[in-house]
Amino acid sequence: MTFTESKVRVVGEVVRLVDLPGTYTLAGMNPAERESLAYLSAHAVEALIHVADATHLAQSLELSLELIELGRPLVVAVNLMDEAERLGVRIDGRQLADLLGVPVLPLIASKGRGVRAVFTTALEVARRGEPPRRPPFSPPVEESLGRLLPLIPEEGSLLPAAAVGLKLLEDLAPESLELDRRAPALRSAAEAERSALHERLGQAPRWFLAGERTRLAQEMAQRVVTHSPRRLSWRDRLDDLLLHPVAGYLSLLVILLAFFEIVYATGNALERPLLALFSQLAERLASAIGTRSLAGALLSGLLQGIAGGAAIVLPYLAPFLLGLGFLEDTGYLARVAFLMDALMHRIGLHGKAVIPFILGYGCSVPAVMSTRILEEPRDRFLAAALSTLVPCAARLAVVFGLAAFYLGPLAALGIYMLNLLVVGLTGRVLSGFLGEDSPGLILEVPPYRFPTARTVVAKAWFRVREFVVEAWPVLLLGSIALAVASYLNWTPFFNSFVRPITWLLGLPPETGVPLLFGILRKELSLVMLGQALGGMDFARLLTTTQMMTYTVFVVFYVPCLATLVVLRRELGWRQTSIIGSLTLGLALLLALGVRGLAALIALG
Repeated sequence: MTFTESKVRVVGEVVRLVDLPGTYTLAGMNPAERESLAYLSAHAVEALIHVADATHLAQSLELSLELIELGRPLVVAVNLMDEAERLGVRIDGRQLADLLGVPVLPLIASKGRGVRAVFTTALEVARRGEPPRRPPFSPPVEESLGRLLPLIPEEGSLLPAAAVGLKLLEDLAPESLELDRRAPALRSAAEAERSALHERLGQAPRWFLAGERTRLAQEMAQRVVTHSPRRLSWRDRLDDLLLHPVAGYLSLLVILLAFFEIVYATGNALERPLLALFSQLAERLASAIGTRSLAGALLSGLLQGIAGGAAIVLPYLAPFLLGLGFLEDTGYLARVAFLMDALMHRIGLHGKAVIPFILGYGCSVPAVMSTRILEEPRDRFLAAALSTLVPCAARLAVVFGLAAFYLGPLAALGIYMLNLLVVGLTGRVLSGFLGEDSPGLILEVPPYRFPTARTVVAKAWFRVREFVVEAWPVLLLGSIALAVASYLNWTPFFNSFVRPITWLLGLPPETGVPLLFGILRKELSLVMLGQALGGMDFARLLTTTQMMTYTVFVVFYVPCLATLVVLRRELGWRQTSIIGSLTLGLALLLALGVRGLAALIALG
C-alpha cells in the first residue's frame, strides 16, 4: 500500500513526513488498519504525531495508548478544537498531557492554527528520543508479558521487547519482525500464553487488551473533558433537511444536478475557445510541413494529444475535482454515505462500501485499494467489482466532453443516474450469488465546515497532477502511436479486431482504435476518437444515437490498465478476470439498450 510522503522545513531543519492510513486502532481486522502497524514495525520512525479528534476524544485516546506502547516519542495533536467548542466541549490539555505522559497540543488544522507548534514539538521529542512510559495492564497480562520478555531478541527489531510481546499476546505481530527466523520458539510460547490467558480471563487476550485500553481512555476523557449546554445551530437544522428520509434524497438530486450544471458550464466555456486555438495551430502545422511525411504525422499526433488533454479533458476534469473536493471537505459526502446506507443494504452491499464508491468518482485505483477497509473477502470482491463501475474522473470527462457538450447536461445526468441504477442492480444480483448478509454501517459523520480555498485547490491539484504526470504522457504516446499507425495504414487491422463490437453497437469502424487504446487510459477513448474520425466536431461526424451509445459503452466497459493491475494485486487473476468480463458484458448490454431505445423513439 502506498503512503503519502512529503518533506517539511521545521525551524530550519528539513524532515520527512509520512501520512499513514487513518485508523482508530492498530489491532484492526481489515488490511488497511493493519498497514499502520506494519509500517511502524518496519521503519525507524523518530517521532509520531497522533491527530486526535476533540469531538470524540475517548475513542481517539485508545489509539494514543496503543502508540505509547510502541515506545516511540509521541505528540498528541487534538484537532477540531473549534468544533468541540461549538459543541460545548472543553478539554484540559495540561491534565491530559500529565495522564498520557506525552505532549498534548490543540490544533485547528483547517485554519492552520497550531500546526507549527505541533511540528516543532515533534522535532523536539524526536531529538530527545525519550520513549513515553506505558500504562500497566491488569496483573494477568503483565505476568504473561513478563514470561515472554526473556524470549524476545532485542537485536534486529525496531520495536521494544514489551511492544513485541503485547502484539504476540494479541496475535497481531507483523511479519516484518521475522520472529520465526529470529526466535523460532517464541511463537509456540506466545500461543501457550494466549491460551492460558484466554482460560483465565474468559475471553481472547486481544479483546481483553482492547477493553483495558477503552476503559483507561474513557477514564482519562472523563477527567479532562467538561461539557456545557449545547445550543441548536444552523448546522443541526441543515442536517434535519439533508438527512431527512424524503427531503434528503430530493436535496441530493438537486445538489448533483447543480454540480453537473456547474461542471458542464465551466468546461463548455473553456473547451470551445481552446479547440478553436488548437485547430488553428493544426492548420498552420499542416501548411508548414504537411502531414503526409512521417515527421508531419508525428508532430500532428503530438499536437492532437496536447489538444486532447488541454482542450477536452482538463476543462471538465479540473472543475469536477474542485467540486468533489468542496463537497468532501464540507462534510456532505459522509452524509451521502449515511443516506445511501439503507439503500445499499437493500441491494446487498456493505455499508462501508460507500467509501470506495466515493473515491471511485476521482479514480478507480484508490477506490479498489480502499476495499481493504472491509473485513470479509466476499465484501472486498463485491465492493471492488462495483467500484469499477462507478464513473471515474476520466470517464466523466468522456461524459462531459461528448454527451454533455453536444447533447446537453441533462444527457450527462441521465447517464450518471443510469450508472447508479446499474451499480445497484448489479450489486443485488452479485450478492445473491455470493450469499451472506453484510453488517450494518458504523459511520462517523463529520461536522459541517466551510472549506478553505487553499485546501480544496491543493486537493484538486494533487489529483489533477496524477493526470498531468501519469495520464497525459500516455495520451501523447497513444496519440502519436495512432498517427504512426495511420501513416503506416495499420489502423484497419486494429479496427477489424474490434469490428464485431463496433458493428453490434452501430458505431463507425474507425471507433475501434479509440476503444482499444481506451483500456490504457479512459481519456484516450475521447481524445483519439477525434483523431480517428478526422475531426473534433462530433455532431457532424456522429449521430446522436452513436454519441450516446459510445459514451455509455466507455462508461461501463473494461477498467483502465492501472485499475486492472491493482485488481490483480488485491484480488488475484481469477477475480480480476471475472470483473473484466462482467464490465465488458454490462457495457455491451447497456449500449445495445441505448441503441435500441433510440431506434424505438425514432420509429415512434
